[in-house]
Amino acid sequence: MALSGAEYTRDCSCPHTLPEKLWCRLVELTKIAMKFGQDHPRRLIHSFKVGVALVLISTLHHFRPSFYAFGDNIMWAVLTVVVVLEFSVGATLGKGLNRMLATFLAGGLGVGTHCLANLSGKKGEAVLTPIFIFLIAGTVTLMRFSPRFKVRYDYGLIIFILTFCLVSLSDEKESEMLEIAHERLLTIIIGSCIAVMVCICICPVWAGEDLHNEIAGNMEKLADFFEGFSDEYFNNSDTTHVVQDKSFMHRYKSVLSSKSSEETMAVLARWEPCHGKFKFHHPWKQYLKIGNQTRVCAYKIEALSAYLLHSKQNPHEVQSMIQESCTIISSECGKTLKESSLGVRHMTKSSMPNQHVANAKNAVESLKSVLRTNPWEGADYVDIIAVAAVASLLIDVVDCIEKICEAIEELASLARFVPSQLLHQGTVQPISKRDDSIHVIIIDEITPRLYE
Repeated sequence: MALSGAEYTRDCSCPHTLPEKLWCRLVELTKIAMKFGQDHPRRLIHSFKVGVALVLISTLHHFRPSFYAFGDNIMWAVLTVVVVLEFSVGATLGKGLNRMLATFLAGGLGVGTHCLANLSGKKGEAVLTPIFIFLIAGTVTLMRFSPRFKVRYDYGLIIFILTFCLVSLSDEKESEMLEIAHERLLTIIIGSCIAVMVCICICPVWAGEDLHNEIAGNMEKLADFFEGFSDEYFNNSDTTHVVQDKSFMHRYKSVLSSKSSEETMAVLARWEPCHGKFKFHHPWKQYLKIGNQTRVCAYKIEALSAYLLHSKQNPHEVQSMIQESCTIISSECGKTLKESSLGVRHMTKSSMPNQHVANAKNAVESLKSVLRTNPWEGADYVDIIAVAAVASLLIDVVDCIEKICEAIEELASLARFVPSQLLHQGTVQPISKRDDSIHVIIIDEITPRLYE
């Protein structure tokens, strides 16, 4: 008889027998797995892809007669799939190509040095082999310290050292060594190709697309802060609608620690082939420039947040002197970042960010003129310093926003962003002032065309 919901909960909360305990434990693990799949679907799919790749290797292993001759060397294909198949396409391609090229070069060099050492006899071999290993392994290890090689080829250099040492120290005969090297190289190529095909064909994860979306998302996080800054700092939220959830004011914090992830994704994106709206030789390095400027702006926001915590301690009379200009600056900065983020996300060029930057600059000039007149005569110097520091930071923020726009314009030029198009579906008739009725104009959002 099936248990009702209450009986099921009661039985799972207080299990008595061992089968009930095991069943409740299984139900609990199933719920955890389902929640993990809902929260991290791409990780669940990656686990599925690893299983599929290994199943393909095992199927090929039992396929006669092609793979029967490989014997135990087929295990190198299994090891290659486990090591090479990464979360993103770029990481998988990078590791696969590094492993294949390093195995080929190190195997050939190892066989050559092994044959050369054998020509000198047993005593000469005992001397030459350690010398070759010392020179080759030491040189390649030194190359790993070079930033140019370490960023993209570090894994390949490690495999090169390992393969060269294994071949050089092998006791096999030359003919047997060549046969083993050929079989292992072929199985490694097969494993790498299977890993790459599975990674690309089954729900591919593109590092370049993730970098693209993260850069656009980081700008949106900064825009959220600027859009709510004036109300929070000048205590306008007390007289208007009070917002309970103010988590959007702290979303910028994730931008402060995004440098390493952006650099990693930029390196992996360079391995990826043409996909979607990203063509060959896409300027991935330019995204890093935008990310750096975005982080500089985020550090300015971090400083503004410190003054935001004590904003209510400052007299309103002191704050009101700069309220109008600061409100315009924060609002225009938020609009600039929103428009820039939208342009990057849809890969379109627009003049709207530059217009908002111009408005912010005009507000900066107005703010500077107010500060030159020293409107706080007779006020407490502590309050004056705090308010003036906020004004100074907002002036610096405008410079940061302008640099972000310049970096985005350079990206738009390099990546050939298409101009944004405003399509008019009709004309708007003027509304008479005598008409007391309420008129509502609805504008349908039109997604910019990415391709002609």
